[in-house]
Amino acid sequence: MRDAEDSRPLRPPAHVAVIMDGNGRWAKSRGLPRTAGHKKGVDAVRRTVEAAGDLGIGYLTIFSFSSENWRRPEEEVSDLMQLLRFYLRSEIADLHRNGVRLRVIGDRARLSKDIVGLIDNAENLTRDNRKLTLVVALSYGSRQEITLAARRLAEEVRAGTLDPADISEDRLSERLFTADIPDPDLIVRTSGEKRISNFLLWQAAYAELVFVDTLWPDFSKRDLEAAIEEFHRRERRFGATTGTR
Repeated sequence: MRDAEDSRPLRPPAHVAVIMDGNGRWAKSRGLPRTAGHKKGVDAVRRTVEAAGDLGIGYLTIFSFSSENWRRPEEEVSDLMQLLRFYLRSEIADLHRNGVRLRVIGDRARLSKDIVGLIDNAENLTRDNRKLTLVVALSYGSRQEITLAARRLAEEVRAGTLDPADISEDRLSERLFTADIPDPDLIVRTSGEKRISNFLLWQAAYAELVFVDTLWPDFSKRDLEAAIEEFHRRERRFGATTGTR
């Protein structure tokens, strides 16, 4: 991946987040059950993690299961949880060997105890790895996350440990699931949909958004590189202006 005007490699964004969309449509277009699309989606996760490591990305966040996904048919949710178990058991050794740190953000209270145990073990095993941090948003909803952070601030005020006048953006950020994770520079959504679906709403304030038509099971390293190339074509202003519009 190089700049079109010179031979120097493009510097990757520090943090790329991906809304993985299109598993169901991928399966439907092939006359397969949705589960087949989700299984192929796991392959795309594996490719993308490897690509992110190769490209020098520091943080990769994937939106794997939203708080709203709990409303899907019970059989589909059960299949997704089984896939999650499979991933946590079969992939963690490879992630660890390749220097990937795993972080899981979201509401763990709705997950079964065995899955929470697998997550804890995976996070503990990989906690010192530094090549890439893979953040998995699981049972995650951004409005819920912000609400919980606001509630924590309110509880501190009620306890007398925080003055309301001292509440700031930084203090709220420190109470989010992503407190020690940098905000994303680039958010990619697959499948052609153009919305962010309650994903990292606070953290995405100045992220560049790139929407691609590729269905998630077909997402490749080249798709990731193309999104990064589009990122580099943007002029990032962070709320400032340059005098022209």
